[in-house]
Amino acid sequence: MSETSLDQETAEEYAGWFRALADPTRIRIMRFLNGRTEPVPVGEIVAHLGLNQSTVSHHLKILHTARFLTRRRAGASIRYAVNPRCVTEFPSAADILLGAPVRSCREPGSS
Repeated sequence: MSETSLDQETAEEYAGWFRALADPTRIRIMRFLNGRTEPVPVGEIVAHLGLNQSTVSHHLKILHTARFLTRRRAGASIRYAVNPRCVTEFPSAADILLGAPVRSCREPGSS
């Protein structure tokens, strides 16, 4: 792979990241969860955003699928947190355009 090219799989992964963040509500969710020391229940995210739960859950699912968020069940609720690995490895648009080294937030051994 040349310094200025991306393989198809990496390009698709990056496009998925940008699609996941291409909504103001998802940006607000990431901003709200960023820096929290503990996973946050969905109800707290709903209350903060002032949106209905189904809307918030839809956006949480998209962010989780893109691996920006982790989730865990705690009793009857699901709690979300920012995935620190993806946040530190998320490439900026400038990095991609300038051909900086390619990074991935895939778990080791996953494809």
